[in-house]
Amino acid sequence: MVGAMSRRLLLSALLILFAAPSYSGEEPAEHFRGAAEMSATPVAIDPGDPARVKIGSLTYLGGVRLRSPAPAFGGFSSMRIEGNRFTLLSDGGHLVRFDMDAGFRVRAPAFAELADGPGTGWLKGDRDSESMTADPKTGRFWVGFEQSNEIWRYDASGKAQAHLAPLPMVRWAANGGPEAMVRLANGNFIVISEVMRPIDDKTRSAREALLFRGDPTDPKTEIQRFAYRPPPGYDPTDMAELPDGRLLILHRALGLPPALFTAKLVIIGRGAVRPGAFVEGREIATFEAPLIRDNFEALAVTREGGATIVWIASDDNREWWEQSLLLKFRLD
Repeated sequence: MVGAMSRRLLLSALLILFAAPSYSGEEPAEHFRGAAEMSATPVAIDPGDPARVKIGSLTYLGGVRLRSPAPAFGGFSSMRIEGNRFTLLSDGGHLVRFDMDAGFRVRAPAFAELADGPGTGWLKGDRDSESMTADPKTGRFWVGFEQSNEIWRYDASGKAQAHLAPLPMVRWAANGGPEAMVRLANGNFIVISEVMRPIDDKTRSAREALLFRGDPTDPKTEIQRFAYRPPPGYDPTDMAELPDGRLLILHRALGLPPALFTAKLVIIGRGAVRPGAFVEGREIATFEAPLIRDNFEALAVTREGGATIVWIASDDNREWWEQSLLLKFRLD
């Protein structure tokens, strides 16, 4: 009796598996439905010492844990900040926009999805959007997609304008592509692979990186290669340009429970990025126990008066035991 029941359950499971559109094993994409609802709960940078604010060269100014009942909410891999308006982009092509005041109160949330991108959008891998950068003057923004290793350009309304799979990125790993991307003030772009090692790197410690002398979706744009060496054991996850022209790079490392995630911030000096160079930076902050931390993947830099503000957000992988954190620091 038990054997017959087990066979029927197995047969039912197989029928469901082969009848489902994702029978290939790929995960179907989730979509936002209904009203945009979200909340923000304040968090301390050190739960055991709420008065602590110093982390290396950073001063913690506050932060929140973001929540929403929407199943598609979370997975944030990059972000843009324009005044008080925040735009978080997930690794599934989902856009979460909201206003946040000085007291970290969230207002006017709006959920959307990239209207176009690689593939059909039916599978999650079609919209594996891992990096985003923008032109503050025009509102145009660029998104780097893993799996396809493509870069897409969108206008301010989110309509796709152009896209390209740059030739040097063709050999990049499907799950280790354009993880970090920034548009510089001079109009050039830098893209760093999450895991791809340069062929000429004997130490196997560097990552392939590209300098685009213009729009990366324009096939006529000149592309120059260089290599970036992250801190040992860490992978680059996002990047931003500081007001003085230096680069700030966010890194993540995956360890064993209970620590699991740690993160580092590194500064790259002006002029360090050159064709053929192996570039290293200076560590300015490490997020490890007992500090609050998660899968930090999103980075943005803003100004408040004369202060440089650094924002970090986490990708919760839509797991119940992870968090969508949005943290604010002053760079000292």
